Amino acid sequence: MSLFGSDCTIVTLTNNGYHTWVDGELYFPEKWFTDAYADQRKRIGMPQDRVFATKLELALQMTKRVYENGLPFCAIDCDSLYGRAGWLRDAFDQEGFEYYADIPKNTEVYLSRPLVTYPLTQKGTPSKEREIIGAAYSVKELEYHSQTEWEKITLRPNERGMLQAKFACLRVWTVRDDNSLREEWLLIRQDKKRTTYSLSNASETTSLLTMAQRKSQRYFIERSNQDAKSELGWDEFQAIKYRAWEHNLALTIMASWFITETRLEWAQKYERDPELLEKYETDVLPALSMANVRELLRATIPLPQLTPLEAAELVVKHLDNRARSRKSRLKKALGR
Repeated sequence: MSLFGSDCTIVTLTNNGYHTWVDGELYFPEKWFTDAYADQRKRIGMPQDRVFATKLELALQMTKRVYENGLPFCAIDCDSLYGRAGWLRDAFDQEGFEYYADIPKNTEVYLSRPLVTYPLTQKGTPSKEREIIGAAYSVKELEYHSQTEWEKITLRPNERGMLQAKFACLRVWTVRDDNSLREEWLLIRQDKKRTTYSLSNASETTSLLTMAQRKSQRYFIERSNQDAKSELGWDEFQAIKYRAWEHNLALTIMASWFITETRLEWAQKYERDPELLEKYETDVLPALSMANVRELLRATIPLPQLTPLEAAELVVKHLDNRARSRKSRLKKALGR
């Protein structure tokens, strides 16, 4: 399972393609906590004990909070807004959280431990400017380094067949703003149109396959955010009161959690008919999406738009189209 603090800031839990929101915080700019904004804070009903925190600090607070509340997870995935902050990676490491933190392609790392010094000035006093002795590489340069060994890994089935990507990992050293050094994994993922770079504190014995799988859970984190907007109306919500935002967040999380539990229960209760694999000439059948479950739920709520049969027919049609699409792409990939 993976955890992530996103820009909102939202925490998402993922597991084998199932994903759901579990926590969230509303970010306020620092000026909102000045005396000049006292009336505005009172008007929206902001809690009096609320103090300024950056998005990164909110992400750390929430990951610690869900952990302390007993929610299990094995790794944290985060984008480069969070990943490039060395102090945040250090904080995750100190808490015992394994992380996979994306970083910009120009991030400098070292293949061997560098030396941080302060050379003497002409007056014989240590310089205020540090000097790092060692060969620095941007992570993009290491994509083509002789020590970089690539392996193609199959991650999961998708609508186009099997999702595959090339991965490589190297042990590297990073230098923090406080001049401390840390040895981490540099994990590089290379797709057809995009290459991403991540730093991780996974143990030295962690396999490349495990790191690749955990890092790639970020897709479902983004999928969870998209579902919340398109299926649960998160992007349509507008409010003035702080409490209203909290209520909407709680309802969105509960709706997401309910649908995820429903998808899991149905997958366990209703076995796939193996004859459908032959019918569609494919190796994997599509799973119910949040949109599918929402369509079926509309039929159980007293709304006149759809009957249960009509809702079921729409879901069957949607799954049929996805299966046929997969069949077509597989044939194209095989050159048939």
